[in-house]
Amino acid sequence: MNLAIISHTEHYTRKDGEIVGWGPTVTELNHLAKDFDKIYHIAFLHAEEPPPSSLLYTKPNIYFVPLKVVGGKSIIDKLTLITHLPKILKTVHQILRKVDLFQLRTPTGMGVVLIPYLSLVSGKKGWYKYAGNWNQENPPMGYALQRWMLKRQKHIVTINGQWKSQPKHCLTFENPCLTLDERKEGLTISSNKKFQAPFTFCFVGRLEDAKGVQRIIDAFSNLKSLNNIKIIHFVGDGEMKQLYRDQVMKIGIPAHFHGFLEREKVFEIYRNSHFFLLPSSASEGFPKVIAEAMNFGVLPIVSNVSSIGQYVNGDNGFIVNPCDAQELSSVIELAVNTEEELLRKKASKAHQRVFQFTFEHYRKRIQDEAIV
Repeated sequence: MNLAIISHTEHYTRKDGEIVGWGPTVTELNHLAKDFDKIYHIAFLHAEEPPPSSLLYTKPNIYFVPLKVVGGKSIIDKLTLITHLPKILKTVHQILRKVDLFQLRTPTGMGVVLIPYLSLVSGKKGWYKYAGNWNQENPPMGYALQRWMLKRQKHIVTINGQWKSQPKHCLTFENPCLTLDERKEGLTISSNKKFQAPFTFCFVGRLEDAKGVQRIIDAFSNLKSLNNIKIIHFVGDGEMKQLYRDQVMKIGIPAHFHGFLEREKVFEIYRNSHFFLLPSSASEGFPKVIAEAMNFGVLPIVSNVSSIGQYVNGDNGFIVNPCDAQELSSVIELAVNTEEELLRKKASKAHQRVFQFTFEHYRKRIQDEAIV
């Protein structure tokens, strides 16, 4: 059985000519490839140097089909997407002739056209993966339109979280991000982690206000003392990185900005961290980084956006509500002053809670739900 995956996943060409793609998606496809004869991944090929978080496909039955990078936030960028849609549709049509089913990863700019094409024209079996906030009250117009179409069709849609009045064809699916070996290692790490000051914090994601980076800096600047804080690791990149770096240096917050890192180096930070920070106001589904951190007993300090609160609570972490710097500062004070034994119990429960985020569980559910 052959599968076509259509996404906006960033791909790049290395100096040696090898194609690499955004690590989390590439890793997922490397595991999915065990269940298919061939996988064709239709996605964007960027001209820039690949970041360290990019990975090679390790399975020979995965074939990358490049698309020219189009779309964006500006009106001109959106018009560029419109002019390239015929070529995108042609590429999709050609690949669909080679496969038995499709997966379209949404929301994405081209999804506005591809959803009706795949549902009404292609005649192919397949499913949609909606990675955003399924319950977002005021989403951007493109997201709202795609969600509206996905709620009103016969194909299966996999979403983050469980929601009131969820259509029967919309299935709650955890985004896979862990292997069984990583689960075993996580059990050992979380069971032996010592929650003693000074504490190590980490953030993994886009460096931007929407992800909560400014709230983190403001919250730590409001603490009565930084004596209990060893370091804050910021993993990721963004246009505001230098501004954030200048702020922490001026304030005197012990922080290190790593930029993008390889998966194993990110996991090494998790192994040595006590608390994971993501006070996000962005349109999250359920960020994989939260599950990865919890697997290693890193206690999440997160906002209650989308389905995050369905996995994180007072038993296995800390919820920041309302999500502002003042409340975040209060939660951090609470966390670092909590008795070690209670933190250790939380860490154990955090590890236990993310058992559904393995690639093996994901693959089994795809089979059990008769998606393929």
